[in-house]
Amino acid sequence: MLKITLPDGSVREVAPGTTPADIAAAIGPGLAKAAIAARVDGELRDIMRPLEADAQLALVTSKDEADALELARHDFAHVLAEAVQALFPGTQITFGPATDDGFYYDFAPPVIEGKQRPFTEEDLPAIEAKMREIIAADKPLRREVWKREDLIARWRAEGETFKAEWAAELPEGEELTVYWSGGDWLDMCRGPHLASTGKLDPAAFKLTRVSGAYWRGDQKNAMLSRVYGTGWLNRKQLDAHLTRLEEAAKRDHRKLGAEMDLFHLQQEAHGSVFWHPKGYIIWRALEAYMRRAIDDAGYREVKTPQVMDARQWEASGHWGKYRENMFVIPDEVPNVEDEGPLVSDDADWMALKPMNCPAHVLIFRQGIKSYRDLPLRFYENGCCHRNEPHGALHGLMRVRQFTQDDAHIFCREDQIVEEVRAFCALADRIYRDFGFTYSIKLALRPEKRFGSDEMWDQAENELRDAVAAAGLNTPEYGWEELPGEGAFYAPKLEWHLTDAIGRTWQVGTIQSDRVLPERLDASYIGEDGERHRPVMLHRAIFGSYERFIGILIEHYAGRFPLWLAPVQAVVATIVSDADGYAGQVVEKLRAAGIRAETDVRNEKINYKVREHSLAKVPNLLVVGRREADEGTVALRELGKEGQSVLSVDDIIARLVKEAKAPDMQ
Repeated sequence: MLKITLPDGSVREVAPGTTPADIAAAIGPGLAKAAIAARVDGELRDIMRPLEADAQLALVTSKDEADALELARHDFAHVLAEAVQALFPGTQITFGPATDDGFYYDFAPPVIEGKQRPFTEEDLPAIEAKMREIIAADKPLRREVWKREDLIARWRAEGETFKAEWAAELPEGEELTVYWSGGDWLDMCRGPHLASTGKLDPAAFKLTRVSGAYWRGDQKNAMLSRVYGTGWLNRKQLDAHLTRLEEAAKRDHRKLGAEMDLFHLQQEAHGSVFWHPKGYIIWRALEAYMRRAIDDAGYREVKTPQVMDARQWEASGHWGKYRENMFVIPDEVPNVEDEGPLVSDDADWMALKPMNCPAHVLIFRQGIKSYRDLPLRFYENGCCHRNEPHGALHGLMRVRQFTQDDAHIFCREDQIVEEVRAFCALADRIYRDFGFTYSIKLALRPEKRFGSDEMWDQAENELRDAVAAAGLNTPEYGWEELPGEGAFYAPKLEWHLTDAIGRTWQVGTIQSDRVLPERLDASYIGEDGERHRPVMLHRAIFGSYERFIGILIEHYAGRFPLWLAPVQAVVATIVSDADGYAGQVVEKLRAAGIRAETDVRNEKINYKVREHSLAKVPNLLVVGRREADEGTVALRELGKEGQSVLSVDDIIARLVKEAKAPDMQ
């Protein structure tokens, strides 16, 4: 008999082969109906999978929302694949994972008359209808373990070349499992799944779009059709998500960036931003704000080279771990003499920096440092380049050239907790200045890493202690530990911001690193007169200016607080007789430091109001003959009804006060 321990500490003795569903039924009919899966010794498993040994068992219901959503989205992906193959015979299936808000599946469409037609969004309604048929059929989802050679043979016999390739490359000794949908369709999958397709709510999913995707993410491989969907536990959750998507579309930073004339991107510079004057005003305001913050916090600003010798990146470890994301440059004059190779085989290599940390170590190494000099806080608005695939680029959110608000704190062992605590306080103040709430996570050691286990134990505990000292390791701040999510050289704290419509963005980080100072031979003279290694804290708050501005555009829906607004006021005329007065008002506004423009075009005032509202100008000052005679303006504030009449001096005093950055008020 097997001993199964339940969460309340009670132990049930059951025969081998008993399933979690059997145990749920033995406890009561209500639980039997509600249970959808189980955690066996912490591992999420099918409710119908037999128990093989003594175990800790927790039954999962829809109230365990994270697990329930993961299961439902995984099942929706499998139902999608089954539906596509039923509608389009000859389609090859590849992979279909769950995502943060849904699922997708990659397909190789069938070849018809020698041509392969990618799926399009016109195919989605028929696929959705077929998915609902499969859900309504309530087909059992049954797990089986197969021998490798049998599974490969099955895939090859059915023309599933992608699945056969993947099965052949899985590690020897790994258990290969398939899931049957009923008795007529199967897919290779680790699971787990719900007990049957009927456990899904047919009204709780929607297919959203189709895109291209390369097999295994490599552009040298075959192009596939990726079908995306969103999946939830019920229709209410789906409707709420679709409403959020609709709101997000209105706030899309690419759309608003064009309407507000902030920036653009184009193919001539993949993944690099062309900042327009109005967009760069936002950048400069953020840069000035951050400089004031880091100056007050005792940082010293530095500037380091864009290109460094490959040997430096080899020494730091980035060349071996990160080279595929680096832009490399031959250190020689290109050949212009003949038709031979542009670069010879014996050229030395350099690389555009993908990060700033090795260069900051080189600054630290200049001259002898004493324990009395520490902590040293080096800050840089550092421009970096990373070779992201074209298909992964996304507006300001994922770029190839970006500028980090990057800093590295070199400190003694006894200073780590206080330095991290102080950074937590600084980050808290800055995020609140922008109206964000946040959660904080600790990303722990990854499987592939530098350094000893003892080093990682110490670094992880120091970050835990610092968050505790800052009072942030509480449910209020969403404190959570993330196994395997750390960098290859250090664990890290992550700040996940929540924006105005409830989306989360991972932005700020701080990492406790003992590896890089060792690899690059950084040292200081201790109180004992001996050389010691400093600990290096990598930290950022904005993350990158590009991405943070993109987040701000969407968070504010383009309606920036006055201190960030590119144009803070427009003086618009009703009649041409007021043109001269409008110019005088703008001159006074600019003299007071307000970013103001005139609109004296021969257009009706309602047209001007609509146009400047679309451009998200916070204040429209309307002037006509009466205002010119009385020395007043009629103020219309963005998003508010009506107007108020103020003297020029009063409007200037008001705007000057409102236009101060949060740290200067």
